[in-house]
Amino acid sequence: MPHSVHSTRESSPMPAEELSAKYWNFNVPRERWTEECPTFLQGLPEKSKRVLSSYDGDYVQTTWDEAKALININRIDLFQRSPTALRRYLKFMHDLKKQHGSVMAFVQQHRLHWASATPSADPPFSNPADYKILYNDWPYGVDPDIVHLVVWTKFNLEDDPATDDLTSKARQEIEEFVVRTFCGEDGIARDQLIWFKNWSSLKSIHALEHFHVMLYKPSSAFVKKITGGDRPISATVTE
Repeated sequence: MPHSVHSTRESSPMPAEELSAKYWNFNVPRERWTEECPTFLQGLPEKSKRVLSSYDGDYVQTTWDEAKALININRIDLFQRSPTALRRYLKFMHDLKKQHGSVMAFVQQHRLHWASATPSADPPFSNPADYKILYNDWPYGVDPDIVHLVVWTKFNLEDDPATDDLTSKARQEIEEFVVRTFCGEDGIARDQLIWFKNWSSLKSIHALEHFHVMLYKPSSAFVKKITGGDRPISATVTE
């Protein structure tokens, strides 16, 4: 268990300036600083440590044009959350795994409400029972006018092993689906929509297929309709 800064120790407590330099103490009230790294923040990749070692006040949200550019050049790895949002996400994921055993089990049972993830024999996107549209529970730090959704599918979205990217056939199927689903009279224009599928190395949930959709300035009524009134978990939990 982490030792509080104010706890009694045999050795002298670490100076406050050294404690404040630890990545896990950034953006945390001083009374909650710890000498040791909390369990949920241990073993992180360097990218996550760099984000946590910065201040929320210095964080700049990704604009719509920047988001489109990142997807166009397939640099989805450059999306990131604000320091505090990343900390909350890591804490939630750590606790979730302890309580439910795996992220996949939680998503399937409590978010998708799928008794089985086995797809029907119907073609991709033709049977509504084979897919579901929800909010991204822990979205990246983007312009507030961007709504970040996730389309979960029971069927596979085929990757090309040589490129770790979607095959041309899978990409066409997704494109036709998103245009049919999100564009139109009560939806948005095609240029107000971008979508992407995480590389395998970036996926946090490997056993449930999904891809991401970002909508720019959609109406709240349309989002409520398309998600069945869903709410992202990040809007309902605190650290």
